[in-house]
Amino acid sequence: MRRFVEGLDRSQSTLFPEYLEDWICEDNPVRAIDVFVGELDLAELGFGGVDPETTGRPSYHPSVLLKLYIYGYLNRVQSSRRLEREAGRNVEVMWLTGRLAPDHKTIADFRKDNGPAIRKVCTRFVALCRELGLLATASVAIDGSKFKAVNTRDKNFTRAKMERRLAQIEESVARYLSQLDTADRQEPSEALDAKVAHLKEKLAKLASELERLKALEKEMLASPDQQISLTDPDSRSMATSGRGSGVVGYNVQIAVDTQHHLIVTHEVTNTGSIVHNLPTWHRRRRKFFRLTISMSWPIAATSTATRFWPANKPTLR
Repeated sequence: MRRFVEGLDRSQSTLFPEYLEDWICEDNPVRAIDVFVGELDLAELGFGGVDPETTGRPSYHPSVLLKLYIYGYLNRVQSSRRLEREAGRNVEVMWLTGRLAPDHKTIADFRKDNGPAIRKVCTRFVALCRELGLLATASVAIDGSKFKAVNTRDKNFTRAKMERRLAQIEESVARYLSQLDTADRQEPSEALDAKVAHLKEKLAKLASELERLKALEKEMLASPDQQISLTDPDSRSMATSGRGSGVVGYNVQIAVDTQHHLIVTHEVTNTGSIVHNLPTWHRRRRKFFRLTISMSWPIAATSTATRFWPANKPTLR
């Protein structure tokens, strides 16, 4: 294989570094994760399992799983099964966790059982960035992405969708009644009797469906936004960029510092437009930047991002 870059023989003896520490350079991001998590009071933040049980099988300390969780999101590895594989083959993860390899269910349960505590960790990270002077300006960019919920479009009802569905049923009922009138004027026969029975069965199903939709319409009109989802009650129908398309799901929005590109805060909402949430983002910006500001500041919203900026440069408290 001349004129090609050649690899080593698999049977060749290799002297790897004796210590795992030698594999991790001084500026590796995993060192920052290790120091950050090590300085947190996990019990105060609300993590479970900080104090081990006196009986039973020993458990993993929450700091180990939190480090693995943060490393996964830093490197776009969100799946608990992929994190399990990384813990057994990734040298950085081995160094970070002390060569512990929790299974995917342990990782998933940690994420599920400690949601509020993980959210507080994000707040602590923002506070740390503020102390280091990384969030010194009040300029943030807001954008969002829509994620599908476990709720099909057929099981989501809005006022317009309900009107269309009721109109379709009324049209079908009128068509079947017209076919029954036509059948009454024909000579009796077995085929005609079977057709009439089939039409009456369809009319009975439509009547049952109409009764169900009327009950759903009453429930829909009683809701604040006049929309209901049957499988996932919190999900809502949202328009997407495609013409005539939409998705029933959630809108995940983040606010990013425009200077250092750090995520300041995030929110999961069931409203499709960023503009509707501008007052909420405004209050959060005041909280994180500790500024005295007013809603008289100009606010610009585009199709892809929304940006706040002050008319005059603000001063920190």
